[in-house]
Amino acid sequence: MLGGRSPSQFMRRHWHKKPLLIRSAFPGQVPLLSRQALFAMAADDAVESRLIVQRDSGWTLKHGPLPRTALPAIKQPGWTLLVQGMDLHLDAAHELLKRFRFVPDARLDDVMVSWASDGGGVGPHFDSYDVFLLQATGHRRWRIGRQKDLSLQPGVPLKILSHFEPEEEFLLGPGDMLYLPPRWAHDGVAEGGDCMTVSFGFRSPQRGGLAAELLQRMADDSEDDTLYRDPGQAATDTPAAMPDGLREFAREGLVRLLADRGSLDCALGEVMTEPKPRVWFEEPDQGWQAGALRLDRRTRMMYDDRHLFINGESFRAGGADARLMRRLADHRALSANEVCRASADAQTLLGDWFEAGWLHLQPVEA
Repeated sequence: MLGGRSPSQFMRRHWHKKPLLIRSAFPGQVPLLSRQALFAMAADDAVESRLIVQRDSGWTLKHGPLPRTALPAIKQPGWTLLVQGMDLHLDAAHELLKRFRFVPDARLDDVMVSWASDGGGVGPHFDSYDVFLLQATGHRRWRIGRQKDLSLQPGVPLKILSHFEPEEEFLLGPGDMLYLPPRWAHDGVAEGGDCMTVSFGFRSPQRGGLAAELLQRMADDSEDDTLYRDPGQAATDTPAAMPDGLREFAREGLVRLLADRGSLDCALGEVMTEPKPRVWFEEPDQGWQAGALRLDRRTRMMYDDRHLFINGESFRAGGADARLMRRLADHRALSANEVCRASADAQTLLGDWFEAGWLHLQPVEA
């Protein structure tokens, strides 16, 4: 998949550093789904989809759901359908995403599939995250470059670069894959139509946004209900001035909040495993019994030295049960023997997750 390179070599030489073109990364690769099935998914209001059309008059963008009647004719040139979060809806897409788990799960984002007619694309742009672009059907010509001028075209519903300066050009066919680090400008245009490309994107949290989310979660769980008091406050003739005591009271509250390392660790794990919007889990149609199991494709599970995190919740864990749960997170499955050897508390927890639809029992082989 990495052109003869080991995951360690790829991470050391290319990850976040320089692009990589991999011919026949997935030899004999078949599409994740047919064009008709992709169009049907775009019509589902539970699926995130977008339609991008380029005409002489400019670009248009329309968000889903997109019934077939909202899509242009197959032979009309210059249009693209994007369907996001395929790994949440399709087992085959989830299995493909697992091939990239040499990168921490906290960085994996989703699988997007784009279908384009002849000349279809989304214009020259750059992403703030790493991405692998796998050609599934048809051909797409990619032009890439280390863009210095990141100014965007005004009045366009897409983030299209104003002055794209490509440095390299590649034509990708079925099974070929291109890796691009963050902020490498690229422009992919379908050649010949019926072009399906699979994009594997990675999460790059924005520091300020992540900090705000962590603080909010930590504050919600905080048991510090100390009230501000100012018995020494003197009468003032500048009532609009912020009191120094209140400023110090607020600062101390933040310091106390951040000093709780355990709370910060839990908040980070909960945030990073929080299910995406539009994700829900189905209750099982059978009762729980200890046996071989696997995580649902929509379940996010991670861990640190003292905690387990799953779908936005955190649990303290230690000893043999912690090792078992970490194995479940790493391998996303456990054998019947492993489950049966778990403690009663661990089995109860697994049963709760089963009832919530977060994991499923594996069928017993005949």
